[in-house]
Amino acid sequence: MTCSACAQRIEKVLNRLEGLQASVNFASETAQINSSNPSIQIAPIIQAIEHAGYQVPRQQVELPIEGMTCSACALRLEKVLNRLPNLSAQVNFANETAQISAPRGLIDLTMVKAAIEKAGFSSPSTSINTATPTETPWLFIIAIVCTLPFLIEMGGMLFGQHGILPFAVQFVLASMVQFIPGLRFYRGAYFALRGGAANMDVLVALGTSMAWLYSCWAWYAGRHDLYFEASAAIITLVMLGKWLESRAKHKTASAISELLALQPQTAKVERDGQWQELPISSIQRGDTLMVRDGESIAVDGVILSGSIAVDEAMLTGESIPASKTIGDTVFAGTRSSQGSITIQANSIGAETQLAAIIRMVRQAQGSKAPIQRLADQIAAIFVPVVLGIALLTFVATWLVLHDSSTALIHAIAVLVIACPCALGLATPTAIMVGVGLGAKNGLLFRNASALELASQIDTLIVDKTGTLTEGKPKVSQIHLFNGTESDLILQAASIEAHSQHPLAHALISEAQTRQLPLLTASEIHTEVGLGMSAQINNDQVKVGRPDWVTPLNNAQKTQLEAMTQAGQTVIALAKNDQLQGFIGLKDTPRADAKAAVKSLQLAGINIIMLTGDNPATAAAIANELGITTFQAQMSPKDKAALITQLQAQGRHVAMAGDGINDAPALAAANVSFAMQSGASVAIETADITLMHNDIAHIAAAISLSKATIRKIRQNLFFAFIYNALGIPVAALGLLNPIVAGAAMAMSSISVVSNALLLKRWKS
Repeated sequence: MTCSACAQRIEKVLNRLEGLQASVNFASETAQINSSNPSIQIAPIIQAIEHAGYQVPRQQVELPIEGMTCSACALRLEKVLNRLPNLSAQVNFANETAQISAPRGLIDLTMVKAAIEKAGFSSPSTSINTATPTETPWLFIIAIVCTLPFLIEMGGMLFGQHGILPFAVQFVLASMVQFIPGLRFYRGAYFALRGGAANMDVLVALGTSMAWLYSCWAWYAGRHDLYFEASAAIITLVMLGKWLESRAKHKTASAISELLALQPQTAKVERDGQWQELPISSIQRGDTLMVRDGESIAVDGVILSGSIAVDEAMLTGESIPASKTIGDTVFAGTRSSQGSITIQANSIGAETQLAAIIRMVRQAQGSKAPIQRLADQIAAIFVPVVLGIALLTFVATWLVLHDSSTALIHAIAVLVIACPCALGLATPTAIMVGVGLGAKNGLLFRNASALELASQIDTLIVDKTGTLTEGKPKVSQIHLFNGTESDLILQAASIEAHSQHPLAHALISEAQTRQLPLLTASEIHTEVGLGMSAQINNDQVKVGRPDWVTPLNNAQKTQLEAMTQAGQTVIALAKNDQLQGFIGLKDTPRADAKAAVKSLQLAGINIIMLTGDNPATAAAIANELGITTFQAQMSPKDKAALITQLQAQGRHVAMAGDGINDAPALAAANVSFAMQSGASVAIETADITLMHNDIAHIAAAISLSKATIRKIRQNLFFAFIYNALGIPVAALGLLNPIVAGAAMAMSSISVVSNALLLKRWKS
């Protein structure tokens, strides 16, 4: 792809395929395909891309093969591997290797090795070599070598001397550039025009062809106003610009390569009572791994023995190592900074949290932000408009100056300077840098829309438990009406064992502290935001919000009010509709919650706390944290309804939560934040996941969003102003085509370089 028009054309081609929805990103040079068909085939997609004149780069992997005894084995294995979807293979009996080739990202080594083993052979280690073939620079070298002699000619022009370089030599050199390195522009222009569109290739091919053809005619006619140097220099400068642009774009996507580099290639695994150094592709769920001082962890797992200080900066952005011991979870890509442990592998390969982060970052970097729509709309009509302006320039100049040579040069300058590359790169390059920066700082944006919309937030809805508070409440008071404390705790914990709510964990922890073995609960029913009911030992037991569990008399209401005024969250338990007692639980605010609230308020964001808890407890937490607006006893439906109501008033509402009951509100908000430690349904619903489990980083996410949008607007301004000024200047004849070619190349580089300046952002 040479410009955003190419990306739009591929997108249209792919979206014509049945059951597909495609989004093509020019900056990241990727296509994201969504399909409702679970048996989607890659081959027709690749064929459609190639028919449009583009290519999907291929990846090559070389695997060692054991067990082959003759060339017939190699032929048989080759047939087996070539039956795998999207792969092509060559098996070499002499050096006992298999060369696997597939579109980049589609080689599943686990599947390949399974096929090898099923055929009766084995591949004992990871790939010897994994490579993605890159375009050789020889075309660029030819362009430079053939263009350099024209510097002599151009130097002579400055002193009024023409023809220093013989015309025949100029013709040969310019023709080599035009039809060897320049062939790519003709090819791209052909496919673009065949598809009913026009792109940068059309402009460059047309502009340089006009200069070359005119020079050929002028030489034949015995004239001296030849422009062979213009056609050669334009092609060379465009290629130079694309090369520099590619290098700069690679830096914008550096977050992915840095994340990939975190995972080690091998790990020390216990097999048959022996410790073996094995490739990570050979690790299986349940394996025992050794992690020594200074080593990176290969899988997600639980510590079986030992203790370490582990650097989890790649997950949380937190620079201080976290202490871990037996029973704690460790994650792939994190590194032991002190100590050695053995772990049991729970999640491997694509199942690890690191792999999930990489997938999310890739998807977010490849997605389109709403702000890009304007640029896409302009790019769609830009090239045809430029062609019209170039034709108008040629005709007008000829009519005014009566000089076809000058008219042609003015038209060529218009064609060359008007490339829409900068316009196409303005938004996606900044998005790639912004999303990558977020990942480094523990802020995972689901897509580009989330990154953009976060900059517009003016109202933040926050849940209390687990968001503003630690989310680890403890039993602080028990008030009995019937039975014993142990019986009350035991029955409450036995039902709540089927819940993931923080209050449930508090009750289970209290039962464990009292060494109470849980009872069997059946016919469990949950009323979200209210409580749970179940059958225990033929008794109907309800636990939850006091006013839901059973009607309260005046004495019970007085007791409840006293406990809530003390800042406790109170749950009640009733057996067969008889109130057994109240359990008071207390949760402490997060250490940095007050500072975070103040920071957000100073940024002009109105904070509203919503909680299912009672009004007294909600008021105590709100007052402590400096939150002036709050609502208590809110059900999940109530929270979502309030967000919709605020949006109807023109507010841009964000929601931050971490529980299952937050999911409806998270889905309703313009932008949603979820704590990484929260329920999976909350994380899956949220637009932005906070790996720090820290509300303070909502402010960081908003700051990064605003910084990214500023860069996008700067880039769009540069791109628009460049063409707004460059095209008229070229049309008036104030810009030599060679200078126009250099300016066009620099416009793209300047946009990408400006996006890279975003890396200076600090949370």
